[in-house]
Amino acid sequence: MNFIITLSGQLGSGKSTVGKLLAKKLGYTFYSTGNAQRKIAAERGLTTLELNKLSMTDSSIDEQIDSVFKELVLQDENFIVDSRLGFFFIPSSLKVKLNVETKVAASRIFNDPTRSEEKKYASIKEAETALLNRRALEVERFKKLYHVDIDNEANFDLVIDTTGKTPDEIVNLILEKFKKFQKRRLKEI
Repeated sequence: MNFIITLSGQLGSGKSTVGKLLAKKLGYTFYSTGNAQRKIAAERGLTTLELNKLSMTDSSIDEQIDSVFKELVLQDENFIVDSRLGFFFIPSSLKVKLNVETKVAASRIFNDPTRSEEKKYASIKEAETALLNRRALEVERFKKLYHVDIDNEANFDLVIDTTGKTPDEIVNLILEKFKKFQKRRLKEI
């Protein structure tokens, strides 16, 4: 039996940071949809927002990204997934949603030097506008493609507002829930 944690949530909510910390603490592998999406956008000479707009009419983009995560479930491996649709594609996972205030998310992204493959924003306000536009496109696209509302918190086992929390605090909250999740899954065998 493998154990999987899926991290969903808004851009800038800390999915990648938290996912990498969780993977390190648990000795699990970490996978990220964001990395895959940014790579595809860069290969096409697009920003992630432009790629999201294009994916509204080109379903092969979502298929390319989603196929990676659909196949992961077939492996006998423990892992962490940073994916807005991870909870949907991997229903046997501990499904965690990370929320954050949009202004805080924009500030995090604006000041993050590791996001070099994304468009650099002239201001935090510009980043905030881009985040809101990108999120709206994703919500619409996923409802259309998969009939799933990524903002419906009933889809998740744990919802955390990361706005005023450190990555370590978030990891500890997830680990607490994950221990209970593991015990419950082991009893089901």
